[in-house]
Amino acid sequence: MPTACSTGLIQMSQRERDVLKVMHPVLAGQRTQAEAAELLGLGIRQVRRLQRKLEAGGDAAVVHGLRGKPSNHQPDHALRRTALQACRTRYKDFGPTLASEKLQEEGVEVCPQTLRRWLVAEGLWQRKRRREPHRTRRPRRSCFGELVQMDASIHDWLESRGASLVLVTMIDDATSRLMARFYPEGTAEAHMDLLGRWLRKHGRPVALYTDRHGIFEAQAKGEALHDGATQFGRALGELGIGLIKARSPQAKGRVERSFGTAQDRWVKELRLAKARTLHEANAVLEKVVPAHNRKFAKEAKEAADAHRDLGPGHDLEAILSIQAERVVGNDYVVRFENAHYQMLPPPVPGLRKGKVVVEKRLDGTMAVRFRGKYLKYAEAPGRA
Repeated sequence: MPTACSTGLIQMSQRERDVLKVMHPVLAGQRTQAEAAELLGLGIRQVRRLQRKLEAGGDAAVVHGLRGKPSNHQPDHALRRTALQACRTRYKDFGPTLASEKLQEEGVEVCPQTLRRWLVAEGLWQRKRRREPHRTRRPRRSCFGELVQMDASIHDWLESRGASLVLVTMIDDATSRLMARFYPEGTAEAHMDLLGRWLRKHGRPVALYTDRHGIFEAQAKGEALHDGATQFGRALGELGIGLIKARSPQAKGRVERSFGTAQDRWVKELRLAKARTLHEANAVLEKVVPAHNRKFAKEAKEAADAHRDLGPGHDLEAILSIQAERVVGNDYVVRFENAHYQMLPPPVPGLRKGKVVVEKRLDGTMAVRFRGKYLKYAEAPGRA
């Protein structure tokens, strides 16, 4: 800080030196106050006050009186100690922004920028320098529901407090509004369950943007089958939802970036809630996801909603199920997953040696469909 030294030297800024150069002739009577005011861009009354200060205090009068002294607006030292103690104990690896939010919930008001400076000074946080890659970002879609990205994230969400979980997320491309839920595994059933929740809440989006995982793209020996369809793809076709498969993780950057935020913030939320089970983890999500949307969601360019309503022919329990074709035996028995099921009377014409569709639904039940009609069945003993 520029201060007057014991040697008589005064450290000044360039502006302060310019002021002295203009004011010295005024003090010597070689320049009028009006001329000095025009040169400095000040009023005559300001120049008059400045002249009196220089006559009373010398050249040091142009230096602000609080220079080198603590600011009158600096936070209280007790507040700093309280915030840093919380960051050392409860919020040890929290970022400054998230830690500031948690402190605010406890009644400790400190802005993220101030907390960041304190953490850096104490060695509790290091600045993360990010070098922006050269890329051309794809613009957002125009309205809500025009394109929804979907992906799953495998991460140690419970930090070894419980079983491993997979986070499945759907995020709207236009607004960044998301829906997420934890599942034991990232299976087709898990993705169907989350899709069903989105459909019941918002309706049918125009298209879904995913990666090329086997859930979305039919494969054989690691090679894509262009004429094949997965269970998930078949369900989207019945719902009239388009499927766009990305060729790189960067292409679906919106959902990938949301995982970065979740792995930073939501892991800590789960830790604070002491979540240990799948049920407890999803209970935490029911609180943090709405808060996340309020904080990070954007306004779409257009106010229109591109979602379409579910029609009377959209039976979600049937569509969002694992389906398989089976041939009915002469004894009206169907075999499915190493179990035998007897079709009950009355007999349907063409059922023997006909093909039925077995639906393994998400709620654990099973249904058998023949030519659009559901049949009654009972489990039958297997052959000896």
